[in-house]
Amino acid sequence: MSSTEILFKVVDETTCPYYKANDAFKLSGNALSINLDSENTFISTAIVRIPKDRNVCRILISDLTNVLIDYKSIDKIPPIEIECSGCSGLVRVQMSDERRFHHTADTNSISERTDLIASLLSNFSIFESVDEFNLREIVPFLKIKKYPKGSIVLKKGSPARNFYILLSGMAEVLDDRGGCLSRLSKSDVFGEMSLISGDPVGATIKVQESATIVVIEGSDFKKILNKFPSIQMYLAKILTKRLADSNVQRADETSSGMSGDLSQMPVAELLQALDLSQKTGTLVLSLSEGPARLLMKSGKLIEASYCDKAGKEAVIDIIKESDGRFKFSPEFPQDHLDTPEIGSLMEILLDSSRLIDEEICV
Repeated sequence: MSSTEILFKVVDETTCPYYKANDAFKLSGNALSINLDSENTFISTAIVRIPKDRNVCRILISDLTNVLIDYKSIDKIPPIEIECSGCSGLVRVQMSDERRFHHTADTNSISERTDLIASLLSNFSIFESVDEFNLREIVPFLKIKKYPKGSIVLKKGSPARNFYILLSGMAEVLDDRGGCLSRLSKSDVFGEMSLISGDPVGATIKVQESATIVVIEGSDFKKILNKFPSIQMYLAKILTKRLADSNVQRADETSSGMSGDLSQMPVAELLQALDLSQKTGTLVLSLSEGPARLLMKSGKLIEASYCDKAGKEAVIDIIKESDGRFKFSPEFPQDHLDTPEIGSLMEILLDSSRLIDEEICV
């Protein structure tokens, strides 16, 4: 960040009870206004430092604070002159030539900005379960970008790179013909499914109204998920709802028996549909290294095998496969009815995605 403080000096005063000519005031902070779910929220961290041994005039302090609010940040305030709006005396203050004290942000200004953004994040449902102290750890991963109307944020088929949170504006989820599948509004998230599964982006996202969007790089997104399991659970609920809204028919077909090609329905997407259905059955896959089998009971994974791998290790190798056939049947072997579950498919998908990333980095 560039300058963190600007200096205002009294250039004229007439019977002011508090200040004299050349008294100086330092102004710093930020002011941010943003649309949240059901209301507009304004956050300000304006700080005014008054001359030593002088009394506090709340009217003048308010006037200086309003300058910051009008221009949103210190760096945007032009050379200006203001008059105090109160009491019996006249005070005129002018921005000094020494308007910028710091050319790089000091520790206090960074801390103030971090607190401001952490407070903002706490208003979004995805971060509601994370206290503001821990939210400070997430702030360095955030990038805020503005997209004009008509911009393409994500294009179907492109590699998964980022996670997105819509701060303001509107966006549309488009099908292959450019038709609107659904609309995204304030606080909605997108891009997470491809990051979790490792598959290319599944739908195009187009800005319908000028939008401000938080962008988190994929590698940082994985770090956040590993650090905060509650965010994993939130995303699991989002994925389930999204699938419920757009793929109910496919999930119903899957729960009653279904077969197909992995080129049409990737493994990760198939497992997400099975998780949604919450049914019991057997998934058999014909893959490059041979057959694979997964047993599900009420949406929980009971058993997984592929080649010489079992459990989560088998799931990791299965998710890596992009070619092959699958067949799901509601039949379930009786001798496995009392077998302990390995875990929920969604949690295993998140863990598998993290382990695959670690393997790539080694």
